[in-house]
Amino acid sequence: MKPLTLAIPKGRVTKALAPLFERAGIDTEHLLADERKLIRETQDGSLRFLLLKPDDVPTYVEYGVADLGISGRDVLLERAYDLYQPMELGVGLCRMVVAAPADAQPVLGVPRVATKFPRIAAEHFAKKGIQAEVIYVGGSVELAPLVGLSDVIVDLVESGATLRENNLVVAEHICDISSVLVANRTLYKLRRREIMPLLGRLRAALDVSKNE
Repeated sequence: MKPLTLAIPKGRVTKALAPLFERAGIDTEHLLADERKLIRETQDGSLRFLLLKPDDVPTYVEYGVADLGISGRDVLLERAYDLYQPMELGVGLCRMVVAAPADAQPVLGVPRVATKFPRIAAEHFAKKGIQAEVIYVGGSVELAPLVGLSDVIVDLVESGATLRENNLVVAEHICDISSVLVANRTLYKLRRREIMPLLGRLRAALDVSKNE
């Protein structure tokens, strides 16, 4: 039988997912092995993992290369993928926020917003009736308001330590973010008999985790 293919973000998220997988009875030996293989399988061959960059996971699922995937909700919101989202996994919890310098004055006119998430930022300000100037910044977004590139930033915040170290404060909470199990809509129907037991085991593992 062809294995179910699951696309997952390699690195920190993989390690965070391992305890959940193990509680769900999923073999993680090869998944956690210290090697460079990007395609790995469970011992019984029932599940195949594709280890990808986080931004690429939904693409592989949307195009049907993977049946299922695990993606941050931030990536899904920013790219607007057409994917079924059957389950929140509660891994990688953080917040999408608007942050500004602690001593910032109210912005008069059009605010400049630096962010890695231009779609999310634009939609957030549009809902408030504000047509912001959104500036894409690929890294170190916290620097932008400190040197005058922007008035505020839109970014992910976990502990808030980086904001505090750069004299920034949360001005608005946009949404909560965590990892989501996503599925290719067509393959979810075609392989439902194989997918549903896996989802059931993951839900049971999540329930155990919540009650611990």
